Amino acid sequence: MEKGFTVRKIVVSGVLGAIAILLGATRLGFIPVPTAAGNATIMHVPAIIGGIMEGWVVGGVIGAIFGIFSFLQATVPLFKDPLVAILPRLFIGVTAYFTYAALKRANEYLALIVAAAVGTLTNTVLVLGMAVVRGYMAPAVALGVGVTHGIPEIIVACIIVVAVVAAWKRIETGTGKAKV
Repeated sequence: MEKGFTVRKIVVSGVLGAIAILLGATRLGFIPVPTAAGNATIMHVPAIIGGIMEGWVVGGVIGAIFGIFSFLQATVPLFKDPLVAILPRLFIGVTAYFTYAALKRANEYLALIVAAAVGTLTNTVLVLGMAVVRGYMAPAVALGVGVTHGIPEIIVACIIVVAVVAAWKRIETGTGKAKV
């Protein structure tokens, strides 16, 4: 992996950050689920992919873009608080990167799945945890939302991350076969 913030990393950060914004602005990043909140999200997935493909700094930048977008588009007090909307999102791609880096030598596909799950859990646990700490929701409510939304979000993130990263690596190697 290259050191420093290269042109490639800047471009990948911008493209994946734009995808996160597009998912939010078009509402494509919200999956209707039959729960009280009504939607699960996949807006965190670009941060996971960026962290896996380009490192923890890129994952953090994309998470920041997602968090800032969430903050600027907020319609409820919970997400109008930058400590809830932005701060937790900085860690999505970071935790995904370190998880992937720790496991990729053992099994590439397992590393992608676990990294996607860890990145998703980072988003869910830190956002809901900060919402509890800041007094926006009771711990029992946060736990309910975490379970009802966290599980579907993990499943969907794992599918998307494996598909996108495997395809990206196939394109990069030019072989038609994943380097994973």
